[in-house]
Amino acid sequence: MANWRELYPFPSQYIELAGGVKMHYAQTGPSALPATDNRPANGDHPTVLCIHGNPTWSFYYRRVLSGLGPDVRVVAVDNVGCGLSDKPQHYNYSLHQHIENLVQLIVQLDLQRVTLLVHDWGGAIGLGAGLRELDRIHSAVILNTAAFPPPYIPLRIAACRIPLIGNWGMRQLNLFARAALTMTLHRLPKLDPQVAAGLIAPYSNWNNRVAIARFVQDIPRRPSDPTWQLLQWIEQQLPRLNDRQISLLWGMHDWCFRPECLHRFQTLLPNAKTQELADVGHYVMEEAADEVLAVLRQHVR
Repeated sequence: MANWRELYPFPSQYIELAGGVKMHYAQTGPSALPATDNRPANGDHPTVLCIHGNPTWSFYYRRVLSGLGPDVRVVAVDNVGCGLSDKPQHYNYSLHQHIENLVQLIVQLDLQRVTLLVHDWGGAIGLGAGLRELDRIHSAVILNTAAFPPPYIPLRIAACRIPLIGNWGMRQLNLFARAALTMTLHRLPKLDPQVAAGLIAPYSNWNNRVAIARFVQDIPRRPSDPTWQLLQWIEQQLPRLNDRQISLLWGMHDWCFRPECLHRFQTLLPNAKTQELADVGHYVMEEAADEVLAVLRQHVR
């Protein structure tokens, strides 16, 4: 297997959550060290907080971790069950819990002047946590995602929700993560083998794929679902971000978060700047990292 670790040389760091569960993150730039005569407090530096979706992990943001320079603190998290975080088999893998975990990380690391960078499920998690800690949020860069009740469920996702069969396919055969290596692209004919190996490396067996299945199972179908109600709350609160700098970068060839999701964000966040990526699919960071980095540099300057 290709040596993906060459692309992800970042030291592992963790916070401990309730029940002793460890949440992994990678960090570059200024660290959370106290101020000295020669070094400003960490809050004086802009921070980019990267939140991934399903079935990715902080590896997805490796170009951001290495590409913003020494004066920008970049923190890329692994949601519990994902990446290098713990993967407990009996855990509340709900949107509510993922938001609670991220809020704890934001507070514990005392992140300030935060630019949220969110994608896929990371949109609901990151924006949900950001709305909880709004005074810390400076801006947001939003890639293909949703932060409102789902207007539709794509057939490819619905197939993964078939009782027993769907869970077996995701956890025994790793079909969800493996399919994402090709179904998420448009500009690129395929991923470099080293990149493909890195994206699925943490999901090597049945137990390690627990969160992949739980994310799919947590997609709500009706207003009575707790996750639907939480997504509805996030949608109602999103206009509170209208006085912040918001950028929407959208892969227009995404079969999952289609352009109607972009249009819904544009309605909720009318002051946001939009960049449509005409030839990009769902994995925006894999196909358009340069464009994302250019926008991030505008946010943190």
